[in-house]
Amino acid sequence: MASLELIGAEKWFGDLQVIRGVNLAINEGEFVIFVGPSGCGKSTLLRMIAGLEETSRGQIMVDGRDATAEPPSQRGLAMVFQSYALYPHLSVRENVGFPLKAAGVERAEIDRRVNEASLVLKLDDYLDRRPKDLSGGQRQRVAIGRCIVREPAAFLFDEPLSNLDAALRVEMRYEIAKLHRTLAATMVYVTHDQVEAMTLADRIVVLDGGRIAQVGTPRQLYESPSNLFVAQFIGSPSMNVFDAAAVPSINAPAAAVKLGIRPEALSIGAVDQGPIAAQIDVLEYLGADTYVIVDAGKAGRMTVRVVGPVELRTGENVSLSFEPNALHAFDAQGHRLNSAL
Repeated sequence: MASLELIGAEKWFGDLQVIRGVNLAINEGEFVIFVGPSGCGKSTLLRMIAGLEETSRGQIMVDGRDATAEPPSQRGLAMVFQSYALYPHLSVRENVGFPLKAAGVERAEIDRRVNEASLVLKLDDYLDRRPKDLSGGQRQRVAIGRCIVREPAAFLFDEPLSNLDAALRVEMRYEIAKLHRTLAATMVYVTHDQVEAMTLADRIVVLDGGRIAQVGTPRQLYESPSNLFVAQFIGSPSMNVFDAAAVPSINAPAAAVKLGIRPEALSIGAVDQGPIAAQIDVLEYLGADTYVIVDAGKAGRMTVRVVGPVELRTGENVSLSFEPNALHAFDAQGHRLNSAL
């Protein structure tokens, strides 16, 4: 497996710049996930690493080698696409072995690698089937198997689970996590799904407008967002953010313009028991949790996550409280003043 590095990487489409001076080092064997809103450049950045998009400026390094000008076939990387891109007339065995056959690898070696990939991905029972006879999750495993047999320097995944239903997404997250542990492979993965990012990644790269907003472990991004964008993007439901001046009773830094609090850090009490007065608007019952959405006056709409059953009703007046160290403060530019007060 290889390390990857982007040095001052930029991408222009005519006069439009979509990737803006990205510097990022990905360690050998690391699982790194790119996340961000639509149009932030995450898929473009992945395609630049793969060589499917030309790098306008900067360098793409593969295991210390400058691969910026190399075609995709010479980079030693394997890419799994959102669409499975399987050949419908070929069996699973033939689909998995196709890149080796195209490269002129001997039949015995193809069979060995296909069998090894099949064992890892639990495809033994499907090797003689056609893609039309497989579920979406099985097809995605075949697409991954086609990459494994190439023994690449790194795996690149472009939203590989977005075509699957909720149950299959959970199953495939488990399969990909196991695959990473089994192969100890370098993996770069693009997704818009926070759950995928938080559960799979060693590190997450949050992109905003073609720039890196923050890089860190899932826990670092959730507990210590470096700016307001990351604070609101990471987490579901997102962090409650309100004007510092909206609740004068909160003791915030003088430079604080915005304050943030995670839904699970808020507690609901009787009127006047907490610093934030609110009225319950909506109760969203989710089984183990209930999301209580309240109108907090000048602080705006806020969400409280309550574990277990609740004895609340819409229209009820309440107050919200929290531990001081759970509050985040941001300045006028959106930069974090602290990880927590």
